[in-house]
Parts: sequence; C-alpha cells; structure tokens
Amino acid sequence: MRSAIVLGAGMVGVGTALHLQQRGWSVILVDRGAPGRETSYGNAGIIQSEAVEPYAMPRDWASLFAIATGRSNDVHYEVGALPRHLGALLRYWWHSAPRRHESAARAYASLIAHAAPEHAGLIEEAGAADLVRRGGFRVLHRAARAMDAGVAEAERLRARYGVRSRVLSPAELGAAEPALKATGAGAIHWEDPWSVRDPGALVAAYAALFTRRGGTLRQGEADSLAPSGRGWRVATADGPVEAEAAVVALGPWSPDLLRRFGYRVAMVRKRGYHRHWRSRRTLALPLLDAQNGTVLAPMAAGLRITTGAELSRPEAAIDPVQLARAEAAARDLVDLDGPRENAPWSGTRPCMPDLLPVIGAAPRHPGLWFHFGHGHQGFTLGPASGRLLAEAMSGETPFVPAAPFSPGRR
Repeated sequence: MRSAIVLGAGMVGVGTALHLQQRGWSVILVDRGAPGRETSYGNAGIIQSEAVEPYAMPRDWASLFAIATGRSNDVHYEVGALPRHLGALLRYWWHSAPRRHESAARAYASLIAHAAPEHAGLIEEAGAADLVRRGGFRVLHRAARAMDAGVAEAERLRARYGVRSRVLSPAELGAAEPALKATGAGAIHWEDPWSVRDPGALVAAYAALFTRRGGTLRQGEADSLAPSGRGWRVATADGPVEAEAAVVALGPWSPDLLRRFGYRVAMVRKRGYHRHWRSRRTLALPLLDAQNGTVLAPMAAGLRITTGAELSRPEAAIDPVQLARAEAAARDLVDLDGPRENAPWSGTRPCMPDLLPVIGAAPRHPGLWFHFGHGHQGFTLGPASGRLLAEAMSGETPFVPAAPFSPGRR
C-alpha cells in the first residue's frame, strides 16, 4: 500500500488526505493543533462557487491611491513591513494585468467549478449537513453607482461562466433580511454558493471522517520533516512517522518550511481578522458590505464580522484597525449588542503572486508534493484541489488541466 504524510490539517490538507484515502493510500495527517483551527477556521464560511476568477490587485490609480492613503478598508498595511512584501506584491500587480489575469481565470474557473460538488459528497458522508446553508450570499452596495457596476459585473460573469445571481432592490433586500436597518442601493444575491455556520467544525467533521476511514491523525511539528529510508519522516508527539510521500499543505507557513530544502517561494501573506457579536436579530445569509470591505456572516457563535487584507510582519502584534472600521460600519446595518470575544481572532491567507494555488510535485525532491497558496479560497477549493493532487500522486489523468498549477510553472 502506498503511504503519505500530509502536513497541515486545514481544509486543504484534510481534502488531500481524504482523496488519497479514496485511492488506497495509507495516510498520516500531521498538524501542531486540532484540525481546522487556523486559517480554515477564521474565514467568512462561504463555499464560493461564484468566485470563478481569482482576486486581482487593483490597477486603477483611484483604488491604489485609496489604499496608499488608508481611505480603503479593503487593505491596511504596516509601513515597516512593506519591504518584505514588495517583491511578491510587484509580481502580484504584474499578473493582475487584464491579459494575464484572464489566463489565470481560465485555470481557476476550471477548478472552482468542482468545488461545491466535491464538498457535497464529503458533507453527506461526514454527516455535516446541519452546518451548511445552500441559499447563497448577498453583496450590499451602498451607492447607486457602485450598484450599477456590481450589476454589470454580475451580468458579465453570467454570460461568461453561467454564474447565477439576482438583483435585489433596496425594498427586496429589506424584505429578505428584516434585521437590516439600511439597505443602501440594493444588493446582488449570488444564488449558488453555500455558507457554513462554523467553518472550523466542518473541517473537523471531514477530519473525523478521515479517521473513521482508518486514517491516522498525529500532533507534530512540520519543521521536523526530513528524508528517510522509506521516503520522508516527521516527528510527532507519538514518535516519528515515515511514509514514501510527503505533502506540504501548510498554507502561509509553507514557504518557511520549503526554504530548508532550497525552494524560494514568493507569497503574499495577508492577515485577516474577525470577531463574533451578539445581536437580537441576525441575518439569514452572509452579507458582504462592499464599500467597507467586510462580511457579516451569521455563525453558530454569533454574527461574525470579518476584514479584508492586512500586510504586516509575521511577528507583528495584532492591529485590528480594519476590524474597528468594519464593526462601526456594521452598526449602520444591524443592531449589535456586544462582542462575544474580548480580543479578535487573526489569521493569514496565503496568496500566490500569479493568482493560482501551487499543486504538484516538488521539482527536485522525489516524493515531496506541494499543495498551498489558495489565497482567499482555501476553504472553498480544498477538496477540489485535494482531488487534483491525489490524482497526480496516483498517476491518474487529472480531472482538470494540471499544468497551470504546477510548482514548476513559469
């Protein structure tokens, strides 16, 4: 029986482990903590089948000026941290040019089209249907001009990819979401995405399915990874484990580990925040307040208010400037009674400069495989990209073209 160690028990790592299991592999899943407690826990909880194109860096001067001067809540930055991000950001900007973004979008759309179907089978087998709502989510636009642009973009995505959406007037939005105090210029209702009331619990349910199938879950440190006689070895709390293959699915921590093996991986690491709030009346579906770069997501723990991207040093103390702005903006929309946590949660999103995740074999180390860099969509894409990697490791024909995601791509 073929064997593998998967490093990282977020949605990406767990999705990989499950697909390898389905192909007859013996799999050991290793993480320093419990499954789904890092980046996979802290997102807005949306399986975004409408997100058929990767997030591009703004290239218009108005948007860049708003970010540079701190007027946009989509991005916040620590000035002293910019030099460490500069190289990756310049590449990100270059790849966001229309022609290159269009090329990346073709590959991205081919993979995300399988995101919800891959989740569906796991949700059913894991017995996790109670965690999932299948009603979509909404994007609120506060100004008429922004609403017109949102409608045009929704129509473009419908014509090109068949993505379904519905335009809601302010009155229709108010009827759909009685808890809203203000409805702006209306909203776009993306109809096909699913939302999850506890993202970490869904990853944990998938991990429990993995162990029920006979998989092994171990606590250990990824930086102990080393070649061994059998292939690869990792130290765990229960002693060393070995396997013929090892998968690096460590999200934003992947480049640090791979540097030990001579790989220099450029990555834009974006910190994000959230906090849960108590409210007497909550939302039926997640709502993106586009003007303020925040999602209000109804969760089991309360109304989760999330932020956009912060560019900071990994060791920097939390600086929830964006979250404070997001929470103030949320008060315009819903009544908030008080936060459930004294301190906000923060985590890091791993974004590749060329907009696509890295999925495939390490160029110079037989038996070592890469699976990271999903940006804002690791929670959505983990099972689908896990299938793609498991097919490559098993010598199968990939279900979507694999070359755009290869670690050796140029």
